[in-house]
Amino acid sequence: MAGYFFAALACAYIAMLALCQGLERHYKQVWHAAPSTRLRRLLRGGGWLSLGLSFYFSGQVWGWAMGPVGWFGLVSLSGFALLMLLPYRPRLAVWLPVSFAPMWAAWVTLF
Repeated sequence: MAGYFFAALACAYIAMLALCQGLERHYKQVWHAAPSTRLRRLLRGGGWLSLGLSFYFSGQVWGWAMGPVGWFGLVSLSGFALLMLLPYRPRLAVWLPVSFAPMWAAWVTLF
């Protein structure tokens, strides 16, 4: 169950990050260059896919009665974390999901 929770949280953060980076203004804020149209579409599509995965994992953690409520909370928490990181540490906000993989792998192997 803890692995599903961290997967839902990681997917929610990755979704918010991908949707944010899919906008030209925020992409320029981090990378100091304009994204191509193809990259923007890929980021937006990946963001929506990641939101769907987060919704699925939330349903697995809390059941389908309370899962959507928990999912809204995780999306809000992820958006707030991104809101706090992006203006001050934009590169950290982008590279933070790389640290999710070892944490999730450790939880999966422990439980």
